[in-house]
Amino acid sequence: MHVDILLYDGFDELDAVGPYEVFQTAGAFGADCDARLVALDDRATVTASHGLRVGVDGVFDSDPSRILLVPGGGWSDASKPGAGMEAEAGDVPDAIAAHADAGGVVAGVCTGGMLLAHAGVLDGRPAVTHASALDDLRAMDVDVRDARFVDDGDVLTAGGVTSGIDLALHLVERECGAEAADRVATEIEYVRVDAPGRN
Repeated sequence: MHVDILLYDGFDELDAVGPYEVFQTAGAFGADCDARLVALDDRATVTASHGLRVGVDGVFDSDPSRILLVPGGGWSDASKPGAGMEAEAGDVPDAIAAHADAGGVVAGVCTGGMLLAHAGVLDGRPAVTHASALDDLRAMDVDVRDARFVDDGDVLTAGGVTSGIDLALHLVERECGAEAADRVATEIEYVRVDAPGRN
């Protein structure tokens, strides 16, 4: 499993870094799993919502063999860098739609789910986003669920911030096996929520 985490100015740090650590830890333990941080343009760094400057591994190329994970952040004020501004600009939703149209799997963490909705990939499908944006998601053609994360096959969404870790562990389990996911959860000392077969 190979994952591209798409960064943009104003993304929430943990939405991206939490899943990144899960995927990279799984790979370090021998699973066929890795992640890279990408942007839509050629740049060295991206500035996150709390001021963290993050290095970028490359430019997103919409390789459908890679899972595209989109973090959220900054949804409520589209005048500031964040998911709201990106939804209005349209470039990130266009990239998500193109990736899905090419047969790639897409995942949204927190209000990254709103960017998936603006891309049209959540139309008529079950999904969740951060609690602060649920009414916005309900206003679109989306089957909003009360869940920490939702797996609808080629489209996955997670609620707020730390639920991205649950989503990432779920993806590791789905693609690499339960043993790999359990080992990562133990390593990062994380108690899984909504994991298959667990309470």
